[in-house]
Amino acid sequence: MNLSDLKNLDLDVNNAGSWPWPVKGVAIALAAVAVLFAGYWFDLSTQWADLQQARQKETSLKQVFEFKQRKAANLDAYEEQLAEMRKSFGAMLRQLPSKTEVPDLLVDISQTGLASGLEFRLFKPKAEIRKDFYAELPIRIEVTGTYHEFGKFVSGVAALSRIVTLHNISIKPKGKDGKLVMDLTAKTYRYLEEGGDR
Repeated sequence: MNLSDLKNLDLDVNNAGSWPWPVKGVAIALAAVAVLFAGYWFDLSTQWADLQQARQKETSLKQVFEFKQRKAANLDAYEEQLAEMRKSFGAMLRQLPSKTEVPDLLVDISQTGLASGLEFRLFKPKAEIRKDFYAELPIRIEVTGTYHEFGKFVSGVAALSRIVTLHNISIKPKGKDGKLVMDLTAKTYRYLEEGGDR
């Protein structure tokens, strides 16, 4: 086949059977490339996007699996820790006074202050504040004394067998005698029994 044969070539598709073999080969190759491109465009490109999504999902699922596997591997330690927390929670609940023990606890707080050398100017229990499973009993306290007597009082309150916390502590000079005035709110707590104590 030469150049003059190509010039005289009839490119009518209906007459493609009469084309020379090299032209038929090129046409078949072009048709094959067009079919492959169309197949990729309409079918494989969506499959490629699905594959990328599946790979991302696989990565996130592997991370979730590894996290859950670590938790499952430590299940015995978590159960042991939970049992210890329940035990310490029960011990803390026993440190909360019952309704009948609150007056005794108030006496203990005031005696601790007197034993520390403090002079009470105000000792006023306020209304009980109910929370989820416990009640909070705030006590407004104002005492006079020295800095070291305040420290002894705070240490004595911390050593009580029941839980008492101190809040909003304010210390100011009383006068020229070197005494100080401490104003604070002591809070004690009691457990609310299920059902009847609310």
